Amino acid sequence: MDTANDISEFLGSRRARITPEQAGLPSYGKRRVPGLRREEVASLAGVSVEYYKRLERGNLSGVSDLVLEALATALQLDDAERAHLFDLARAAGPAGAVSTRGRRVGGATSKVRPTIQRVLDQLVTPAIVRNARGDYNAANQLGRALYAPLFDSREQPANSARFAFLDRAATDFYRDWDRVATDLVAHLRSTAGRNPYDRDLSDLVGELSTRSDLFRTLWAAHNVRFHRTGSKRLHHPVVGDLDLDYESMDLAADHGLTLNVYTAAAGSTSQQALDLLASWTTTLAREDEAVALPETRRP
Repeated sequence: MDTANDISEFLGSRRARITPEQAGLPSYGKRRVPGLRREEVASLAGVSVEYYKRLERGNLSGVSDLVLEALATALQLDDAERAHLFDLARAAGPAGAVSTRGRRVGGATSKVRPTIQRVLDQLVTPAIVRNARGDYNAANQLGRALYAPLFDSREQPANSARFAFLDRAATDFYRDWDRVATDLVAHLRSTAGRNPYDRDLSDLVGELSTRSDLFRTLWAAHNVRFHRTGSKRLHHPVVGDLDLDYESMDLAADHGLTLNVYTAAAGSTSQQALDLLASWTTTLAREDEAVALPETRRP
């Protein structure tokens, strides 16, 4: 990742989306560029024009938290964008691989401990464990059945963005594929800001940028978002449409891993579909076990 270039493009893109009216500034005459001028952002942030120009050229090294907060306010950043700005500033510093909490920030792990797998297997609702890159590292039986198109995709290793952008089945599986695709790229942008030295993430972004024009376009927009809670509208090849809510919980002892749990409203058609999927999955598992049993030899 090119941190200086990412900083420059992120600040420039945020500046371009804010009109003088939105910033509470008068607007005079015709503007050659969309959004605020650099001198207007500098004034709103309480810094000199030359200093802001230096920042937008990608030089955030040594910038104080106070200035970053002022920039976030001037550019009207949301929580995810503000966090991304601070991540970029950390990465630009001399100790860029060290987080603001003093912990080393590296690539996301892919190893799932046996204890975590036991937790997954005890859950009666679909559950998966993924890392910050969107790799699907583990799942319980129902979680694997729910995301069967992703786990069984020819595009491997199993990864949410790889499936969404490179497998045509994703457009059928995600009923609101456009939103999913946009959110996935924004999540990867946030991850790249936190982990600029993650080689596997860089490789994934390179692969998707090479093979998908849409991914490349969305990546260039520098939008970011958190991936903590939300809804999924899926079309499962076995049980049909599903409207599910999900919660994402960090696994504190496993850097970069999160547990995603999916639920449906009680009594809803989606819950009925999940119950049917669970029954179908259990039946298949029993049939597989029966096939695997050795034949009893006759005396």
